[in-house]
Amino acid sequence: MFQYVKNRLKPVILLSFISSVLSFQAMANQHELAGPQQPTDSTIQTYTLPDEKIVTTTAFALIGEPKYRADFTHFDYAYPNAPKGGELKLAEIGTYDNFNRYASRGAPERSADDMYETLFMQSEDELNSFYPLLATSITYSDAGKWAEVTINPTAYFSDGIPLTAEDVEFSFTKFMTEGVSQYRVYNEGVTVKALDKYRVRFELPTANRERLLTLVGNFTVLPKHFWQNKNFAEPLTTPPIGSGPYVLSDYQLGQYAIYRRDPNYWAKNLSVNQGRYNFDTKRIDYYLDDSIALEAFKAGEYDFRLEGQPKNWFTQYQGHYFDDGFIVRQEDEVTTAVNTRWLAFNLERDVFRDTKVRQALTLAFDFAWLNRAFYYNSYQQPTSFFENTPYAAKGLPNDLEREWLTPYATIIPPSVFGSSYQVPPSDGDGFNRSHLLQAKALLEQAGWVMKDNQLVNQQTGKPFEFELLLYMGSDIKYAIAYQQNLAKLGIKMVITTVDYAQINSRLRERDYDMMPTSYPAIPYPTSQLIILWGSEYLNSTWNSSGLHNQAIDDLIMQIPNYSHDEQKLTALARALDRILTQEYPMIPMWYPRYIYYAYWHKFDKPAVKPRYSIGLDTWWYDANQAAQLPKNNR
Repeated sequence: MFQYVKNRLKPVILLSFISSVLSFQAMANQHELAGPQQPTDSTIQTYTLPDEKIVTTTAFALIGEPKYRADFTHFDYAYPNAPKGGELKLAEIGTYDNFNRYASRGAPERSADDMYETLFMQSEDELNSFYPLLATSITYSDAGKWAEVTINPTAYFSDGIPLTAEDVEFSFTKFMTEGVSQYRVYNEGVTVKALDKYRVRFELPTANRERLLTLVGNFTVLPKHFWQNKNFAEPLTTPPIGSGPYVLSDYQLGQYAIYRRDPNYWAKNLSVNQGRYNFDTKRIDYYLDDSIALEAFKAGEYDFRLEGQPKNWFTQYQGHYFDDGFIVRQEDEVTTAVNTRWLAFNLERDVFRDTKVRQALTLAFDFAWLNRAFYYNSYQQPTSFFENTPYAAKGLPNDLEREWLTPYATIIPPSVFGSSYQVPPSDGDGFNRSHLLQAKALLEQAGWVMKDNQLVNQQTGKPFEFELLLYMGSDIKYAIAYQQNLAKLGIKMVITTVDYAQINSRLRERDYDMMPTSYPAIPYPTSQLIILWGSEYLNSTWNSSGLHNQAIDDLIMQIPNYSHDEQKLTALARALDRILTQEYPMIPMWYPRYIYYAYWHKFDKPAVKPRYSIGLDTWWYDANQAAQLPKNNR
């Protein structure tokens, strides 16, 4: 939960995160930026060589211009005079066994990567602007072939060792040699080289402005002196050295972790950090069961809770603590791209290879009834992989969309040329009769017949059986209802729950038939979508279904060529969306109408809330409000 709150409700950050680390802030006041040649503001400064335009700037945007100039004093959503102090207590569901967020195995502490800073950071009221943090400026070719970054000479790690360009070069080498395979594939041919103590050069094998700036902007820097003799792919059971505002001060593996604000944090006076990181300590406790965690929150064991279960929100957030105002309930309407929930088919399983089968199983998922019976109509069903954006396919394809689709007519579903993807709503009575009849007809067309109340393959005689893999302690009401619907079709779905470590392991090995997945919100299309859908990343843990084909690959790789032409980019994204959805790689479950969260009334926060996050890192402890709470909950 902490990661979700901290990293905003803006899931494009996930894609940026993938492109820069995959194993998965920032501009200083000018008088504080020692070092070479700082532009006077974040307005792009350019000069032209015979074959390219060279840009030098402190801040940059993938599309358009950054909102904030170099002389800004703080983000609009931060209160620069916020008092420091107090403790913020949070909770996570599950457990952890190490502190290496980028290890290829194990269950890392969810906030461990917060200890590492990136070269640039993104503001939380813009979609795609970057401001310097470890860096002070960037010079790059506007075509996107290379970039040179100047490191802030005042930056250092929490142990007092200065951070230099050598650490940047080392970090890239470490990710490429010991990081996950997806990182190596995505960055094949990229070079990162320290030019001197405070300058580093990034170079791509093929020019791509979006890819270059995203790689540089989100580049995580590791301390060479700490990691050079350690295997980056292996779990780390001792606290790492970082460069961020908090250091790990106490922990019990699997149970809790306590982070202390570093009073000597090197970047505390940067403009982008004014009014942020206000708590002296942040404690994160781990609970194996969410229902227990909810009761712990109401008892005051932790301070902030993001509620993912509407039934809990409407039935459990009650009592005198709420009535007396000790616990505050908050509902934020979802108006932008947001994470969506799906059930992913593993398309490597023979039973799911036929699109008709996947369509039939989609019809058997009765969203309307589930939403009414269990979720207080708090959800909407996604119909796009660009949900809540202009890039979602709607209605029939226009001429520009057809131009993109026609060359691939022989390898994509014919339905992409028809109306956009929709799951017809059921009447919500719980019987789902019309949908099940349609599903039965599709299964028969795919060669599945009923025999002795069991659906079997007409050719092999094998029964239709598969496993739904779920995380232990998660809500399984919807799974049981879905299981019962499938049983009416003669399909046996076994529900298996496993712990956090096991589900991570099975996901990495693609050892599952079906499992729920959270698809990141995509506010606008980028070539980083290749990691989610591309053939080269078939074994990526982000490609839950394993869907891939040449049409998908080609369309994604065309995105950078049209990033400055909104009309063509929109048509391209909608064409891609039509292919992805009409392949039925996943069953759409839901996304929230509102973000529900609650907190103990011992905090204050800025008057302006960031558009793309809750803004928890700008809140502060209010001793006067805390004094009004029951003694044990202050």
